[in-house]
Order: sequence, then C-alpha cells, then structure tokens
Amino acid sequence: MERSLVIIKPDGVQRGLIGETLARFEKRGLKIVALKLMLIDRPLAERHYAVHKGKFFYESLISYITSCPVVVALVEGPEAIKVLRAMVGATRPSEAASGTIRGDYALQGLRNLIHASDSPETAQYETSLFFTPPEILPYARDVDRWIYES
Repeated sequence: MERSLVIIKPDGVQRGLIGETLARFEKRGLKIVALKLMLIDRPLAERHYAVHKGKFFYESLISYITSCPVVVALVEGPEAIKVLRAMVGATRPSEAASGTIRGDYALQGLRNLIHASDSPETAQYETSLFFTPPEILPYARDVDRWIYES
C-alpha cells in the first residue's frame, strides 16, 4: 500500500468542498488513515513549500495557505499517489480535465483547492510535517477485499 498526503486548501474549506473531496477518495476505494482540520502557521508553510522558495509566487503561496483552516489527510491505497494526482488534475485549474477535482471546481491560479504528494519521497516528508506516528491509524476494512486484488 502507498500513502499520499492531501491538503484541502483554504479555498476548498471556505467553499464547503471538504466532504465532497473526501467522498471522492473513498468512493474510488482509497482509505483515509489520518485526518485533521488545522491552521498552518508560517514556519510549517515554509517547510512544506521550501521547494518554491525564491520563486515569484512564494510569498503569496505562504500567505494563502496560512489564511484560514485547511484539512490535512493521509490517504492510502494501491498506487495512491498516481491515483490521487489523476483525481486532483493539473496544477493550473484552466488546464485541469473535467472530472478532476480542479477541473470541476477550480478556476485560476493558486485557488486550485487541493494539494497531493507527487512522489513516495515527497509523501513521506510531507506526512512527517503534518502527522505524528500515533495520529496515523491503519485499519482493515471488510470492503477492501472487493476493491483490491490479492
């Protein structure tokens, strides 16, 4: 099983898309193993977005992600990263395909509703920023035998 960090960003929270977004993941067969509503402070935002430091949009990105609560989830499933990235859609909402979260609900720029890890290494690093090991609750679901191949 693979895990990916997902952040429902401030615009997703403000627009009431938390339930819709999480439901899409569950309907697809992915399992949520950690979940929290939180405010991201500047130091955490800077660690999370360190790869973008020095880019023209960095300060507005930090300001945006710290502007109101976000929902952070750890999602698990076979090829979870690849599956989630496909479900989320292109970073630029105007390029996101219809049927993806961004393609269905986002319009422009930083207001792209959601973040999902882009690699196993990134997922591991991001998970460590937002969750401690006791907050991650792996569990069995009876329905998994109908979703996952043996």
